[in-house]
Amino acid sequence: MTNWTSTDPMTGDVLWQGEDADVDGAVAAARAAQPAWARLTLAERIATVQRYADCVKAHAEEFAAIIARETGKPLWEARTEVGSVAAKVGISITAQAERAGERHGEAGGIRQALRHKPHGVLAVLGPYNFPAHLPNGHIVPALLAGNAVVFKPSELTPASGAFMAALWHEAGLPAGVLSLAQGRADTGRALAAHPGLDGLLFTGSSNTGLALHQAFAALPDRILAIETGGNNPLVAWDVPPEHLEQAAAVIIQSAFISAGQRCTCARRLIVGPGSEGLIAAVAALADRLIAGGPFDDPAPFMGPVVDMNAAARVEQAWQALVALGGQIIRPLERLSEGTPLLGPAMIDVTGLAAPDEEIFGPVLQIIRVGDFAGAIAAANATRFGLAASLLGGDAALYERFWAESRAGVVNWNRPTTGASSAAPFGGVGVSGNHRPSAYYAADYCAWPVASLESDTIDAGAITGLRL
Repeated sequence: MTNWTSTDPMTGDVLWQGEDADVDGAVAAARAAQPAWARLTLAERIATVQRYADCVKAHAEEFAAIIARETGKPLWEARTEVGSVAAKVGISITAQAERAGERHGEAGGIRQALRHKPHGVLAVLGPYNFPAHLPNGHIVPALLAGNAVVFKPSELTPASGAFMAALWHEAGLPAGVLSLAQGRADTGRALAAHPGLDGLLFTGSSNTGLALHQAFAALPDRILAIETGGNNPLVAWDVPPEHLEQAAAVIIQSAFISAGQRCTCARRLIVGPGSEGLIAAVAALADRLIAGGPFDDPAPFMGPVVDMNAAARVEQAWQALVALGGQIIRPLERLSEGTPLLGPAMIDVTGLAAPDEEIFGPVLQIIRVGDFAGAIAAANATRFGLAASLLGGDAALYERFWAESRAGVVNWNRPTTGASSAAPFGGVGVSGNHRPSAYYAADYCAWPVASLESDTIDAGAITGLRL
């Protein structure tokens, strides 16, 4: 085991220090604890989960401060993340009852039942952009279903993961039911390949998601739920002049919230003829955005990307677009020397063979097309399929966009980043493996058992017996 640290991206202060986890020990602890946890009644598990929500609320400010410091996101945004963590509990309890509850009935005089069983021990690999909310969206429904969980936070946000795990223990979750496995890439690989797992729930990059999919291809007995990113399109069409400012605000929220580090952020703005006024309005609003540290006053709209490596990757992707011939509308700038604080950037890549990659940072690509059929074709010209949004148009145009777009989240006159925890969340293509999370997480946290039942032995008549 080797010692490693997590630091504040704006100050360089050390926030967490520790060693790579003993994966075998973490899985063994979860394996030992799971049967007793599963034998509890659902009401008993719900009570524990509700106490956890109370603990999250009681420590909300401290929790938000840790997330803000470790990710660099503004404090106001970290507070909304903590609020989502607490709210997920009630939503998951409702979803558990609706998606994985018991059902009893009768057909043809035969008693029928539908019940669900937990898989056993599930690994949860969390991302750094929402280090609490996204893994929490797997952990809560997994525990409600009776599974034990081995949770590996991102190596970039171990302090946030450790704080969340501590809240579970404060809520009285039995030892071992949630095992924390801190570590870097090798720890994640060891956990994913561990024979003691019954499944893995992942949110993160498409490359890692594809590697996991390949690794699990020969393991049909293990559940695998993957949610990765997107090269998400936002189509602006027939936006009335009086609505340009509102449309620009939606585009800004889609492209630059969380410094572009949301899987649903708009990466490509697709526009038709006569769009100069809209593009100018977006650029003018981008000029007014405040980017800074999480605790700055006035509060910034966006903070840095998570670390210097992430900033370098964004800058490299930007330079590749410029080298292809992209027309710079607003340059990508490093706003604070020695930090990963980047400003919002815009570039016109119309007619260029821009890479179909998710640039996980504040870069918006502009694509101009001649008609709406071209807009649909451009929107779908990606191997991803997570989020898409239409700005403008009427109900008929939106119906066409909904029908012909290829994404798991499709919005109208709303940001691409708008998604409800009370709805399923997931994508197609390399954005996921058809196991949507959020409200539908209950589906992959338990497996259904259908039963025909009778109080007495009743074989029924057998046709075709020799006399």
